[in-house]
Amino acid sequence: MADEAKAKGNAAFSGGDFTAAIRHFSDAIALTPSNHVLYSNRSAAYASLQKYAEALDDAKKTIELKPDWSKGYSRLGAAHLGLGHAHDAVSAYRKGLEIDPNNEALKSGLADAQAAASRSASNSPFGDAFSGPEMWARLTADPSTRAYLQQPDFVKIMQDIQKDPNKLNLHLSDQRVLKALGVVLNEEKEAKEKKALAQKEKEAGNAAYKKKNFETAIQHYSKALELDDEDISYLTNRAAVYLEMGKLEECIKDCDKAVERGRELRSDYKMIARALTRKGTALVKMAKCSKDFDPAIESFQKALTEHRNPDTLKKLNEAERAKKELEQQEYFDPKLADEEREKGNEFFKQQKYPEAVRHYTEAIKRNPKDHKAYSNRAACYTKLGAMPEALETYKEGLKHDPNNQELLDGIKRCVEQINKASRGDLSPEELKERQAKAMQDPEIQNILQDPVMRQ
Repeated sequence: MADEAKAKGNAAFSGGDFTAAIRHFSDAIALTPSNHVLYSNRSAAYASLQKYAEALDDAKKTIELKPDWSKGYSRLGAAHLGLGHAHDAVSAYRKGLEIDPNNEALKSGLADAQAAASRSASNSPFGDAFSGPEMWARLTADPSTRAYLQQPDFVKIMQDIQKDPNKLNLHLSDQRVLKALGVVLNEEKEAKEKKALAQKEKEAGNAAYKKKNFETAIQHYSKALELDDEDISYLTNRAAVYLEMGKLEECIKDCDKAVERGRELRSDYKMIARALTRKGTALVKMAKCSKDFDPAIESFQKALTEHRNPDTLKKLNEAERAKKELEQQEYFDPKLADEEREKGNEFFKQQKYPEAVRHYTEAIKRNPKDHKAYSNRAACYTKLGAMPEALETYKEGLKHDPNNQELLDGIKRCVEQINKASRGDLSPEELKERQAKAMQDPEIQNILQDPVMRQ
């Protein structure tokens, strides 16, 4: 009996009598309700009569009974497409193609669904209004719709509309949806108007900035922020004005706000990098000691992780160089340098050359212009048989005192010794003496690898 009803349904469908086909398929389903093919066929008949809601129900039942049958997803896609659910149709066709990748009907349906999805995205007058978290914020802010958000069915409806704005047509009989639509569209219109006004304020601020009318520029940028807090360029521009005015703390505050807000809005990484670079520039201007450069350097480094900008890299290098120069200035102490050099002399007399080198190195750091410390450290290297290091130390000293005869003579002796060693002219006694010095203290063996000794 079921097979007979099915055959009659197929014949009616082929003859274009879709109403009769639906009746016969329904009779067959009553006899064999677990037959997935019958639901699939009836879904096709409903779709032919543009009864897409019924077609959707039968397509879902088909998949429920036979989830690994690709034709069920073809029926599902067709029903969704008929209802205007383009994105759901795309999803259905794709699932079908996962089961049967070469199915031409599914491929064709997917292409149609994707085209419809593209059209709906570009043609929907409400797409922007329902996009992103702004819709929920507007509904929450408005007293007339706030209570609706506690109702699960309303939330589900709005989620569906947000996913596909064309679904709005299915819910226009719901007064809650109509109220929400009014709130969202009104807010959207006001938001667009405010954004346009904010841009005008920004342009006025830019013009004032170019004319160095800084107070006026700040007023315009501040007004732009009041109108639109979703564009961090207003903050970074105002920070630039504060930087020019020398109001560095205000500049840094605006930069921090721009970074924080930019992360919330997922703003362009270049904009966040700009804020971090501007903050670093302000921190450099505030620096009074070497440690003050640390937060500026950190800010530049963070900016470079956002966007590799050559100007930011240049500022980072300049900050690091300035920090190093200040460190040297802060460390400079001729009195302590003399004390360290005297300590080095005592160790030198005791033939404790590694200890002597350490004190001479500290003396040089404390007073880089003292030629005696260079000469004495070079003498230690000579005693240790480290002629290249001794030569470099003499040369470093000459940078600060180019005409110092003691350093010039030291270079001459080093060159002679190096040449003598390269020719193999060292006597057995000299070679034995060097080996003995190298072995007399374990610390000597590590000295040439110690970066402090090479400074």
